[in-house]
Amino acid sequence: QVQLVESGGGLVEAGGSLRLSCAASGNIFGINAMGWYRQAPGKQRELVAIISSGGSTNYGASVRGRFTISRDNAKATAYLQLNSLKPEDTAVYYCNARKEYESGESIAFWGQGTQVTVSS
Repeated sequence: QVQLVESGGGLVEAGGSLRLSCAASGNIFGINAMGWYRQAPGKQRELVAIISSGGSTNYGASVRGRFTISRDNAKATAYLQLNSLKPEDTAVYYCNARKEYESGESIAFWGQGTQVTVSS
């Protein structure tokens, strides 16, 4: 079992910043990539950013240059720094972790989400 708990969301003004945290616990051995996704009410979930165990990153086009994903493998924690926030960034942000096995099997885990609201 892997449990993911997000924190750090809140209400901020446009142009402000937030720092989200995702703490992994349980059987964390074998976690490879971790990532952040977001979902606004009535909308589909979209990729925000992912980071490999080696530190390689990928970002969604709408957040590239404004958000930064990082991780601390020793603490089994991923972070998302959100800068220059816009009202369209308002969403529930979910943490994701993936295990990949030598057999080719891949298993994904999800947190409960943390709300980010950006006012005009």
